[in-house]
Amino acid sequence: MSTHQPISPCMTLRNYIYGIWLCLLLPHAALADWHREEAPVMGTQITVELWHEEAARGKALTAAVLDEMHRIDNLMSSWKPDSELSRVNARAAQEPVTVSRELLGLVISALAFSEATGGAFDITYASAGKYYDYRKGIKPTVVQLEQALPAIDYRHVKVDTASSTIVFIHPGVRIDLGGIAKGYAVDQSIAILRKAGIDNALVSAGGDTRVIGERWGRAWKVGIRDPRNRDGVVTMIPLKDLAISTSGDYERYFEEDGVRYHHILNPGTGQSSSAVHSASIIGSNATATDALSTSIFVMGVEKGLQLIDSLPDTEAVIIDNQGRMHYSAGLDRLD
Repeated sequence: MSTHQPISPCMTLRNYIYGIWLCLLLPHAALADWHREEAPVMGTQITVELWHEEAARGKALTAAVLDEMHRIDNLMSSWKPDSELSRVNARAAQEPVTVSRELLGLVISALAFSEATGGAFDITYASAGKYYDYRKGIKPTVVQLEQALPAIDYRHVKVDTASSTIVFIHPGVRIDLGGIAKGYAVDQSIAILRKAGIDNALVSAGGDTRVIGERWGRAWKVGIRDPRNRDGVVTMIPLKDLAISTSGDYERYFEEDGVRYHHILNPGTGQSSSAVHSASIIGSNATATDALSTSIFVMGVEKGLQLIDSLPDTEAVIIDNQGRMHYSAGLDRLD
């Protein structure tokens, strides 16, 4: 005689409904372990995503990252009149200005990138950049540009590490850390997460992204945007414990008489660089990739790739002004 009990239609239906409920519930429970927040800070969209088993702790850590972004923005923004950087711009041409060790350190790093790139990266570009308004479609006049150009030279910025001061040795100098500060903020945020024991996370500030660990057991995938298609992606880069920064002529710009005026200025001319549409740099930290993406954008394909190929553990994807893609020699090692 059979020992199996017959399964009633009601029992079958009950199990079926339970199965559907369980399938619907489990993905939400799993997703609850990934915590994601977004907010506009530093003139761009900040994204933080991390894995933590405790919802409250995960939420607290995403909030800590956004707080860090706000802190650095308040310190280094050139548009906030009460920031430390604005205080430097207001007074450093008249006298040495005492600054925090943090701001001093980033300025020193910026000057080192200026040396390494032959001046392609230059925070004094703001001496001309202040005359551009991309929302209103305003660019400097010929006279304004002629007056501003002598002030664009990173060697006009002198730092004294002993007294923690910055002074400008030429009138009209203005500095802007926009080409390095977002990357720095990303690195500082990643440091907060690592200190808290986070093993898998992503922090992004517009074109600057750094990841640690993996996502669902696989490398993070970061897309490089098509410079002429807002919703298009030209390639996906797999990343693990790396940073990527992209500088493009599509971030802040306006067009006039067929010419695109954008925010990445050539320090030698005070005008928008035009050799490439975008430059993406992959490396170990976002401070470096941020500064290098700006530098390579200004330098162009040939000189830019020569520099990148000379640097250890640093790769590039460059899209030139004809839409052609160029890769650094060692990029295939990231596959």
